[in-house]
Amino acid sequence: MGSLLPKLGELLKDEYDLQTGMKEKVKSLSRELESVHAVLCKVGEVTPEQLDELVKLWARDVRELSYDMEDIVDTFLVRIDSSETDDRSVLRHLRKKMSRLFKRTKDRRKIAGAIKEIDKKLQEVEARRARYTVDSIITKPAGPASIDPRLQALYKRSTELVGIDGPVDKVIKMLSLGDDRNMKIVSVVGFGGLGKTTLAKAVYDKLKPDFDCGVFVPVGRVPDIQKVLRDILIDFGFKVSDVMILDERQLIDKLQNFVQKMRCFIVIDDIWDKKSWELIRCALQDCKCGSRVVATTRISEVATHVGDVYKMQPLSRDDCEKLLYARIVDSEGKCLDSPSVEACDKILKKCRGVPLAIITIASLLASKPMEDWPVVYNSIGFGHEGNDDVANTRRILSFSYYDLPSHLKPCILYISIFPEDYEINKNLLIWKWIAEGFVHVEHVGIGLFEVGEGYFNELINRNMIQLVKAENEGYISSCRVHDMVLNMVRSLSSEENFVTLWDSSEKQKLPRRNARRLALQSRSIKEQNGNQLASTSMEQVRSFIANDCDDISMLFPRFRVLHV
Repeated sequence: MGSLLPKLGELLKDEYDLQTGMKEKVKSLSRELESVHAVLCKVGEVTPEQLDELVKLWARDVRELSYDMEDIVDTFLVRIDSSETDDRSVLRHLRKKMSRLFKRTKDRRKIAGAIKEIDKKLQEVEARRARYTVDSIITKPAGPASIDPRLQALYKRSTELVGIDGPVDKVIKMLSLGDDRNMKIVSVVGFGGLGKTTLAKAVYDKLKPDFDCGVFVPVGRVPDIQKVLRDILIDFGFKVSDVMILDERQLIDKLQNFVQKMRCFIVIDDIWDKKSWELIRCALQDCKCGSRVVATTRISEVATHVGDVYKMQPLSRDDCEKLLYARIVDSEGKCLDSPSVEACDKILKKCRGVPLAIITIASLLASKPMEDWPVVYNSIGFGHEGNDDVANTRRILSFSYYDLPSHLKPCILYISIFPEDYEINKNLLIWKWIAEGFVHVEHVGIGLFEVGEGYFNELINRNMIQLVKAENEGYISSCRVHDMVLNMVRSLSSEENFVTLWDSSEKQKLPRRNARRLALQSRSIKEQNGNQLASTSMEQVRSFIANDCDDISMLFPRFRVLHV
């Protein structure tokens, strides 16, 4: 909807000469859509398991309505903006001018009728919003907290950990540098699933005996800083009854007094913003007893703000194999099947050294005979709802998506159009965002591409995408998305009908709903998939991309509102 509102503003310009009364109708519609857009943004910040089903249905209807409205406005703007032709024949010129006049009048009547119809549908959507009490459902306090899927990382035996010794030694060395009396802080950064919590817990277990006291506390995407401070004090031995009555300022004072006298080892896990860290830092700032702090985060900017940065690296090939084999075992610890070198290569290539990805795929393969493995790892994504590891993986990765500001969400969802392991050109991606209407200039003097570049850099900062090439002077020319992140993004994109992806190699069927953005990944459209494409409506496809397709010319006559 973010791309629709500016277009409605464009429609109000005098040059489009709308019918009497239609300008006020468009203004009213714009105000109503702004209100709906604000609520939709709030819905987008909440994970699906916390949303009521009625709210999900309402959000779906609003998105579809905004797509319809954008199609109508785009079609009108294109028709009304058709260029005037220079014709030397006066008679022919007058004939064409009259023809265009009738056509413009007809187009204005059409959009007037379409806007009235959209306005009627919007009123119905708004009525359901009130009836479903959408606003109160979004803002109401969450129910019983769901189990943090990262919690199991805190209770792994050291013998189960793979490839952790080297990183542990490096973090400990970083903590040992500098003045022994002053507090030392190291931040561990990397995207979800790389093992930040596991590493921090391993360092904590190794160093805690050398300190007077220690504490390991999670913060989370929606932090309750008072709870974090209370948890630290309770773990330090303070009575629960004494701590629960204190406000934020009193909690900070009490913690400051404690750390001034004790040498503490503190792990602050999963920080998402600088403000949360600053409040925690206030409670630790006067520490002069040689305390040490490790903080974990997915966001590079936060990591740099917190302290010296240790950047998580993927596992080595040998460690990937060890972790894979350790997971493909039965209850007695025996390997269920011995994978071939080829099968192992395919699995590890897909995982690209990410422990969470290896664990997830291994859990799917463990119960399957080896002859079924190709089917499983060729369809790896989030379609295996019955598997706990897959569900946990999705939740861990999706935290990064739901924490994105609303203007970045369509940008990352759009990346689902690209194939796996695809090197995405930075400039091409930004221009596609601009063409789609995702990029908005808020300050005079800043161009669209410059703003889009800021969006791109922020996705790198949040470790949603990884840079591939850095040319001279640090200029980034391309990026890549990890397969597990791409699978998560594709799943979210499909749920919101943002992109319809069709890969014939996976023998999938095109959905019956209207496709708005269509991405094809198929070598032989005519021979294998002509029947499906022939029966699929293309009238509302506004964005189209084909990767590795032999001939797509048959599709173009069927597009009606295509613009990217």
